[in-house]
Amino acid sequence: MSFLEQIFASLEKSGDAVVLQEMRDGRIFPVTARQLLDQVMVGRAYLRRLRLKRGDRCALLGHNSIQWVAMDLAIMAEGLTVVPLYARQAAGELVAMMKDCSPALICCGDQMLAEAVVQEWPEAPPHFVMSKVFTASRAPLSDLSVAMAKDDVATIIYTSGTSGEAKGVMLNAGNITHMIGCTSGRLTQLMKRRVGQDAVFHYLPFCFAGSWIMLLTCLLRGSRMTMNTDLGKLASDMRAAAPEYFLNVPALLERMRKAVDEQLWQAGGFPQKVYSKAKGAWARRQEGKARAGDGFWLGTARKLIFPTIRKKMIGRRLRALICGSAPLSVETQLYYSMLGIPVLQVYGLTETTAICTMDDPDGKVVPGRVGPAIQGVEMRLGENEEILARGPNIFPGYWDRPEETAKMLRDGWFHTGDQGEVDAAGNWRIIGRIKSLVILGSGHNIAPEPIEGKILQSLPGASQVVLVGNARGYLAALVTGRVSTDKVQAALDVVNLELPHYKQVRAFHVVGDPFTIESGLLTANGKLKRDLIAERFQNEIDGMYQAVKTA
Repeated sequence: MSFLEQIFASLEKSGDAVVLQEMRDGRIFPVTARQLLDQVMVGRAYLRRLRLKRGDRCALLGHNSIQWVAMDLAIMAEGLTVVPLYARQAAGELVAMMKDCSPALICCGDQMLAEAVVQEWPEAPPHFVMSKVFTASRAPLSDLSVAMAKDDVATIIYTSGTSGEAKGVMLNAGNITHMIGCTSGRLTQLMKRRVGQDAVFHYLPFCFAGSWIMLLTCLLRGSRMTMNTDLGKLASDMRAAAPEYFLNVPALLERMRKAVDEQLWQAGGFPQKVYSKAKGAWARRQEGKARAGDGFWLGTARKLIFPTIRKKMIGRRLRALICGSAPLSVETQLYYSMLGIPVLQVYGLTETTAICTMDDPDGKVVPGRVGPAIQGVEMRLGENEEILARGPNIFPGYWDRPEETAKMLRDGWFHTGDQGEVDAAGNWRIIGRIKSLVILGSGHNIAPEPIEGKILQSLPGASQVVLVGNARGYLAALVTGRVSTDKVQAALDVVNLELPHYKQVRAFHVVGDPFTIESGLLTANGKLKRDLIAERFQNEIDGMYQAVKTA
């Protein structure tokens, strides 16, 4: 039974229970399982009239919405391959990906997105705005049957490589069916309930693999997922949704933590004193250096301060935060543990159907580690401590890139490009990237070389530009050469105009002397030793992130 058949069966069983709801302008717009199925069938009827061929690609370009979910399910149920695209990405990049996969159809979330595509690609294939499908008076299909084989490619999700050229990761029905079975099993462990719906909050774009797997898992479980549609109202929507768990990226958890610190510092008095003392006591306890009196301050905070923080931050019902897409600092994970909020980490790539490891809610969660391999997945270390994985979650290959596929899939093992280590209990820790990709705290994977090249072109006198930002909120740059800060800023202003928000460089530091082979910062053939550069200039890098706040 494929994942789609399982999801449709779950929706039929859930009937009039609300399974999805959008939060817009302080109001909630819900849809029941039955209504969602009706929308899926309307979408299927529309697609069937277009007489597309089985396996044709259909690009899905839009922000999170109930209609996005319905169209996503409809496309796959009709035997087509959905290609989800990030609505905030630059139009030129979106068109490059679409030209790569040659979609037969483009489904846009709104008219502005449709116009941006056509302006960039006048010869674009047929396109439509999805709201017209669901608002028109159309007869839905009545047959819920799905013809989906294990090896059928259900989706192509684009991810950036070290060259900066996005590659389409194909995921088949077998990959997805296995994965949502694993994720649902972990959530069953977490919730420890036999009846009732899970309350889930969601804000990450569905076009990201991990976010999409969470969506499918919730539909399979009959959960009630509340979607944020305005990041400016994330905090208030989160509290209103009162979730029991939700998926996060480290950047949000860091931001929430800093907000609490600032509020309590401004409050002063007894709350600030207890909070500060409790944080110090907790830190010493983790280091095995507890002092007399630490138990008093922690006990007082747990009774009088921490419950209030949890309520204001997320609500009283939260059982755990789930975090993935980028490394989470040990300090931040311990902070939430101090508040009584477990943070369960997940590790994986798009090529592994988003997940390789997951913290076990019933096991020992080790701060700084990302849990054991999920059921059915094998992991081991290869050359240079690279993490290798194989199992039913591993993608069959990149779209129309057999050579790239052969590089990454060798002897049945997927080469992740990540360095790691594993303890005796099987819990993995991610040490760093073998490749040069910069992974922001938001989860965006960014190839630095194209951006560095553009900055150098706009900045005569500069010798090198090195982008940094792993697990940070934005990109920053180290610039070598005899250049003034005014000229560097002017160059960044020019380059940033051409880039989507998450690729913009928001801070810089002028080093002066170029990196050389003799200084140990270049390889013998002149390539940057990025890890050594980051280590050598750690203070300067930290300074760039202290001086600028994320927009």
